[in-house]
Amino acid sequence: MNPDVAQSALPLTSSDLSLLTLFWHAHWIVKSVMIGLLGCSVWVWAIFIDKTVLYAHSRKAMDRFEQAFWSGDSLDELYRSLSSKPNHSMAALFVAAMREWKRSFEGAPKSFAGLQARIEKVMDVTIAREVERLERRLLVLATIGSAGPFIGLFGTVWGIMTSFQSIAASKNTSLAIVAPGIAEALFATALGLVAAIPATIFYNKFAAEVNKQAQRLESFADEFAAILSRQIDLNGVRGA
Repeated sequence: MNPDVAQSALPLTSSDLSLLTLFWHAHWIVKSVMIGLLGCSVWVWAIFIDKTVLYAHSRKAMDRFEQAFWSGDSLDELYRSLSSKPNHSMAALFVAAMREWKRSFEGAPKSFAGLQARIEKVMDVTIAREVERLERRLLVLATIGSAGPFIGLFGTVWGIMTSFQSIAASKNTSLAIVAPGIAEALFATALGLVAAIPATIFYNKFAAEVNKQAQRLESFADEFAAILSRQIDLNGVRGA
């Protein structure tokens, strides 16, 4: 007799049907599935905490930056205070545009041809980089959300197969013999849902948040590009 089946054929009473007991009596493949799903569930909640803190900090930092930007203070002073280490997405966007602006005015003679296009390109690249940073590990949530139930179902199918082998080995089809094995198998599906449901909810929530912050960055980039465009036109007229 298969030792795995023989182990599964050990009788369980109704008082033994705790979650821990179901885990210890499960087939080793089902146990592996359960442990993997528990690990995925912990990972999902760790990502949730990390992203919640990150996005909240990013929103507050954007609010503070926009307040400073539109306060009428010198942009050069704002640039000097942020150029060494921009600590959020909008500051990084502003620093990248200002750095390209200042590079274009270094040396002589000054040329304004293509300056606006270069600044817009630099801001587009910065936005793409910042969005990629904000989206980091969201693919993990999407993967767990879509694959978790199927992984749990695999554990369930394997557990049911083992239960039927145990029933055949014991030659007893009473409910007291069948129920524990089925409960062990269904436990894997339950763990798959425990991991997948929060992952799907968090992914949708965070994807919407990233999209909102990306739109905010693009709006600021358009406004800042218009300001720099007017300055370019002014400098171009003065240099003519």
